[in-house]
Amino acid sequence: FFSGLTAMEKKLAEYKCNTNEAIQLKLVRFPEDLEDDNTTFNPEYSHQVFGDDEVAFGYKGLKILLYYIAGNLSTLFRIEYTSKVNEKFDCVEADDVESKIREIIPHGFCTNTDDFVSLLEKEVNFKPFGMLLHTYSIHNEEAGEDITYQIYKADMTCPGFREYHERLQTFLMWFIETASFIDVDDERWNYFLVFEKYNKDGATLFATVGYMTVYNYYVYPDKTRPRVSQMLILPPFQGEGHGAQLLETVHRYYMSSPTVLDITAEDPSENYVKLRDFVLVKLCQDLLCFSPVKLMQGFSQEMVTEAQQKLKINKQHTRRVYEILRLRATNMGDAEQSRSYRLDVKRRLIGPYKKKQRELAKMRRCLRPEEMTNQLNQIDLNLQREQLEESFQQLVSDYRRVLERLAQA
Repeated sequence: FFSGLTAMEKKLAEYKCNTNEAIQLKLVRFPEDLEDDNTTFNPEYSHQVFGDDEVAFGYKGLKILLYYIAGNLSTLFRIEYTSKVNEKFDCVEADDVESKIREIIPHGFCTNTDDFVSLLEKEVNFKPFGMLLHTYSIHNEEAGEDITYQIYKADMTCPGFREYHERLQTFLMWFIETASFIDVDDERWNYFLVFEKYNKDGATLFATVGYMTVYNYYVYPDKTRPRVSQMLILPPFQGEGHGAQLLETVHRYYMSSPTVLDITAEDPSENYVKLRDFVLVKLCQDLLCFSPVKLMQGFSQEMVTEAQQKLKINKQHTRRVYEILRLRATNMGDAEQSRSYRLDVKRRLIGPYKKKQRELAKMRRCLRPEEMTNQLNQIDLNLQREQLEESFQQLVSDYRRVLERLAQA
């Protein structure tokens, strides 16, 4: 008895493909990139297009090719496979992979390589959109030279930007777990774009590296509160420091505006929080209110005020900055200093627990005893202490990573 699979089921199982592996993405600069496997990268996620199990049924050796010209992101979309289930014989239908992809990529893509290569020749005319905010360079070991990058602020009034953004945002589906496309007709969106400058046949060209969208919320009576919505550095460029450059540039852009209250983020990922910690600590470390003496006196209103007025950082983020900088100023080998630091951070961490305790006290007054014990069982004090200690240790190790990165910056 063979694990209960019929011959039919076994045969059909061979026609299942993992869509994260099947989708092959490329950012193409030179015609030879098309044949070079080193320039290919795959999605981290495809569940928004292909369902939670990230499987396409009905094909063997399925390849979904989505190639983009490095700068303006003109797209080549093709599907290849070695075999496909046949409705006549197998009585099952293959998934309509093509229409699923067509739903998220804008019209006007190429379907054959020749058209794509002829578009590649026009790429020399592509220039970044909007206003240049910042130029920086990063030393590239492989190339043995410094590579220059630029950050621009664009909006929908820039000619061609609307169409470009439609192509750019398709990457969100593959790299942000809960991605959604934004309403570009809302004028309160700002777009910040990172480009790499590169040479091709003696000309300077631009390649797309990543971008960020920020929504300007209105705050009564005359302020705005920019909120970072989505941020993506494309995989070939990840781990090189572009995220920090982008976030710092965006912060500096809003810092110069008298109407901005502070900058927040919508539902930030863990990686984004680590990045933000680094950038904000880097911006704050020279403020007078964060001098070692003041750090040792504890978190203060002065810190909140100065960070908000000068750097547009809100209270919650300022508190994290304080904890990171205080860790740097604390000798954790000294029992007294380390105890004082631990208590200070744990007092903040215990806030939510205390709130729960207050809610329980309220319940006690209005619940029957048997209902109450049920509620109480959920909160055991020892468990609470353990959780608190665990949260504290996790936080300190995150903070140390920020400080290490800062020391190298």
